[in-house]
Amino acid sequence: MAASTSKASMQNLLQFMKLIGQLKRVPRTGWVYRNVEKPESVSDHMYRMAVMAFSIGDTKLNKDRCIKLALVHDMAECIVGDIAPADNISKNEKHRREEEAMKHLTGLLSEDVKKEIYEIWEEYEYQSSPEAKLVKELDQFEMILQAYEYEDLEKKPGRLQEFFDSTKGRFHHPEVVQLVKSLNEERNSQISAAGSSSEGSLPQAIQSQLPKETL
Repeated sequence: MAASTSKASMQNLLQFMKLIGQLKRVPRTGWVYRNVEKPESVSDHMYRMAVMAFSIGDTKLNKDRCIKLALVHDMAECIVGDIAPADNISKNEKHRREEEAMKHLTGLLSEDVKKEIYEIWEEYEYQSSPEAKLVKELDQFEMILQAYEYEDLEKKPGRLQEFFDSTKGRFHHPEVVQLVKSLNEERNSQISAAGSSSEGSLPQAIQSQLPKETL
């Protein structure tokens, strides 16, 4: 009996790992909708978020918890896909689908791991801890950092401005605020340089952000 139980547990664990592996093949929808060539996967996004959480110096927060939150927060997308605002799916429906997916995923695990992963997912969903709030800011920062990298790779400064606009007012943790400031300074420098050489080719929304002497 014990041997058959162990075999069933390993089969379930293998199934869980295969499902999680799907995250490597789920593209981030926002980039797909903006016709970004070779868009990152959900797994790519979550990995850098976990490294960001590892790198944060705030000793008042539980760093291990932050890393786990980063690794779990989009886990349901291996089943439901990356649901973006442009998909016109309500927050309640998005939550329902992801909750159902998380129950299926964690149901494949041992009771202790099942409980831990599901509680971490809920903690992020309901933003119920300082760690969850930080990781939400890292989620937004990772997105705009990736947007900037795509602009740089495409040699189209400012093309993905809407992603930056969508995060205005969402950063509060001092370290994240400083990271955003550094990113914006570097990006604005590139936009200014592009504006100096070809002002007319920049969108009006970008031109309005440039220093007067640039235009």
